[in-house]
Amino acid sequence: MTLATDDALSPKDRIRYNKLQKRLRRETGRAIADFNMIQDGDKVMVCLSGGKDSYTMLEILRNLQMSAPIRFELVAVNLDQKQPGFPEHILPEYLEREGVAYHILEKDTYSIVREKTPEGKTTCALCSRLRRGSLYGFAEEIGANKIALGHHRDDIIETLFLNMFYGGKMKAMPPKLRSDDGRNMVIRPLAYCREKDIAKFSELSNFPIIPCNLCGSQDNLQRQAIKAMLQQWDREFPGRIENIFAALQNVAPSQLADTKLFDFAELEQGFKREGSRAEHRLELVNLFH
Repeated sequence: MTLATDDALSPKDRIRYNKLQKRLRRETGRAIADFNMIQDGDKVMVCLSGGKDSYTMLEILRNLQMSAPIRFELVAVNLDQKQPGFPEHILPEYLEREGVAYHILEKDTYSIVREKTPEGKTTCALCSRLRRGSLYGFAEEIGANKIALGHHRDDIIETLFLNMFYGGKMKAMPPKLRSDDGRNMVIRPLAYCREKDIAKFSELSNFPIIPCNLCGSQDNLQRQAIKAMLQQWDREFPGRIENIFAALQNVAPSQLADTKLFDFAELEQGFKREGSRAEHRLELVNLFH
C-alpha cells in the first residue's frame, strides 16, 4: 500500500517497518474507539499537507479501513496555498499511484498571510485560521461529515504548554471536537501516537515529503522552544511525557482554581451536591445496563 511495500527495504528495516505499522495502527484504532471518532457510513476528509504526519495518518486510516467492522469512506484533500515554488505535481502523482480519491483545493492564503503578518512575527496563527476556514467549508461541499487532522500526541502536549506559558490557559488539542460554527466534526486519529514513531515510519515508507516554506523555516518559534524542552525531559526523565499526557485524561476540577468549572461558592453544600451526583450516576448505570 505504500512505497515501503516494494523490495527497497532491507530485512532489518522491514521488521522495523512492520513493528511501527502495528504500533501506529493499534494506537490509532484505540484513539478512534476511545473517542468514537468514526462511525458506520462516515465520509472522512483526510487533510493532507504533504508532511510526515498527514501521510502517516492517511496510510494508517487506509490500513484500518480494510479490516474495520464498519464501512467508512476516505477522501484526501490538499489545500494548495500558492506558496512560491510549491511542487504541485507531487501529491496528485502519489495519490493517483496509491489509488486514493482526492481533491486539490486552491486558495491563495500565502499572499494574505504575507500581507497581514508584521515583519518578524510568526505566520502560524493566521495561516492556521485561513487554512482551517477553507478546509471546513470544503468539507461541506463534498459531503464529508468528519475532518481528520494529523496532530499527534506530541502536538497535543506542546499545545498544552504553549497555552500555559504564553496564554495563561490550561487547554490543549482535544482528540475530537465540533467546530465553533457547529457544522464540522474534527478528529485527530493520531492523538495517541508518538512523533518519533511517525517520523521513522514516514522515513521507512519513503513518503514524498513537501516542506512548508511559509512557516516551517521560521526560527525561534515558541513551539520549537517547547518541543526542545519536552525532548530534553524525555531524555532525562523517561516516562514523564507519558505521565503528562495521562494527566490530560485524568482531570480533577475540584483540585484546580477555575470558578466556572467548579462551584467553590457552594462548597458548604457539598454533601448534598455529592449525594445528587451519586444519585445521578446510579441512574446512568441503571440506564445503560
